[in-house]
Amino acid sequence: MNLNIVYLETLLIILIYLTKFAHFMKPIMDQEQLENLSDSDRNLSNAGDTPMRADAFDMPDDQKIKIIEEKFSEIMFTLGLDLTDDSLKGTPKRVAKMFVKEIFGGLDPKKAPTSSDFENKYNYSEMLVEKDITVYSTCEHHFLPIVGKAHVAYFSNGHVIGLSKMNRIVDYYAKRPQVQERMTMQIVKHLQKYLGTDDVACVIDAKHLCVNSRGIRDIQSSTVTSEFGGRFKDAAVKQEFLDYILMKLDQ
Repeated sequence: MNLNIVYLETLLIILIYLTKFAHFMKPIMDQEQLENLSDSDRNLSNAGDTPMRADAFDMPDDQKIKIIEEKFSEIMFTLGLDLTDDSLKGTPKRVAKMFVKEIFGGLDPKKAPTSSDFENKYNYSEMLVEKDITVYSTCEHHFLPIVGKAHVAYFSNGHVIGLSKMNRIVDYYAKRPQVQERMTMQIVKHLQKYLGTDDVACVIDAKHLCVNSRGIRDIQSSTVTSEFGGRFKDAAVKQEFLDYILMKLDQ
């Protein structure tokens, strides 16, 4: 069986358990503490950024893993699962480590990729496109996977960025509870900052398992989002970018 399918099926089951039974979990902060948080504490940034509490990184990763492990054990116990079973007893810790170290690792700004840029000594002046970048993310509304492809392009303003860095930037913003529209904007803004130009674009085409596996359960539909900056707002330039996305190399 395809390993990606096995991964997605396993992750789907885990995340469904978490979202359906999250009300059994005791909050880390009590109601009084929550009410005392200011608006700036609840959301450190504007609408284009991931909503984070001001104390989001006060707790070390090891402590987060321990708390999540305990809470997930409660979820599994509530479901009636036997946590002494050899197949299940290690699941809470595996899930906790996966959340903190892997699929939500992009929440930690210390893990942001270092975007090494270089002087464009060869004076390349045409569009540069990195397409079909794999996206594995998580819908923040249902905590179910988002799986698809990102296509990123820019025009150099005197500097270029390593090709693999564009993949890493996409992966960084994908590894967190996300809204696809926000993720698309975050990728563009990150590249604009490091390249020193507004001439950056991103298109993401992805399947949301919150649509594919629950609710309407439409397995065919996908979601497309785009963000076009600078020269990419011009219709002809935008079309050139979209043509590159659709272009297929001869096998």
